Amino acid sequence: MTIDMKKMRERKNALESKGGNNRFWRPQDGEQTIRIVPTEDGDPFKDYWFHYNVGDNPGFLSPKRNFGEDCPLDSFVRQLWQEGTEDSKRMAKKLSARQRFFAPVIVRGEEDKGVRVWGFGKTVYETLLNLVLNPEYGDITDAEAGTDLVLGYGKPAGATFPVTQITPRRRSSTLCKEPERCREFLESVPDFDELFAASRKSFAEVQGMLDEFLLGDGDPEENSTETTKYDGGTEKEATSGTSVDKAFADLLGS
Repeated sequence: MTIDMKKMRERKNALESKGGNNRFWRPQDGEQTIRIVPTEDGDPFKDYWFHYNVGDNPGFLSPKRNFGEDCPLDSFVRQLWQEGTEDSKRMAKKLSARQRFFAPVIVRGEEDKGVRVWGFGKTVYETLLNLVLNPEYGDITDAEAGTDLVLGYGKPAGATFPVTQITPRRRSSTLCKEPERCREFLESVPDFDELFAASRKSFAEVQGMLDEFLLGDGDPEENSTETTKYDGGTEKEATSGTSVDKAFADLLGS
């Protein structure tokens, strides 16, 4: 009896995941090639709203924006906007929920790591939608005749923030050469709701974080878990010299 390579890969991935959350992927400086993996529901793009900057807590899913639930932080933000002072508006902007987009991808040259989840900003999302809707490319996720994407990531000379440039390959290609391996990829696309389940907080949990934050100095600038590094295409989503990437990385790492 021959060794079951699928089970061996699963064991390897399980071993690697003990050292960190390897289901997520972020581009590194330079050029990388990826392939967006098709999903059963026909929509490879998922979006969620996250709150950051509430003290030292990692980002968490917005109960109001994602699930329509009552949320003390959402109420507090609306109260800040209604106050209308410069300080209250600054704090409201920092504490407001921010939208983040996700897609399952295979990174070329790292296929052994399986399907991973790439998180990106609105500008990259719009670029990807335009590619999908462009008849010249068609379904870029198609397992048999889709299109690899070349990502150029880095900070151009004189730029303040890193940018991501997306260039589709001129020729279509298969997701992978081995049919069995392709089936493994397609079957291992994660359930995004399950993936972020730990980031969903109850009303009481959010209230506790907000109370703790307000008992401190209550200043998102001082308590910010954000940094200037940003991977949202040419988008400069940062405010006051910060962006959501480190906070998002902390969230995924948690």
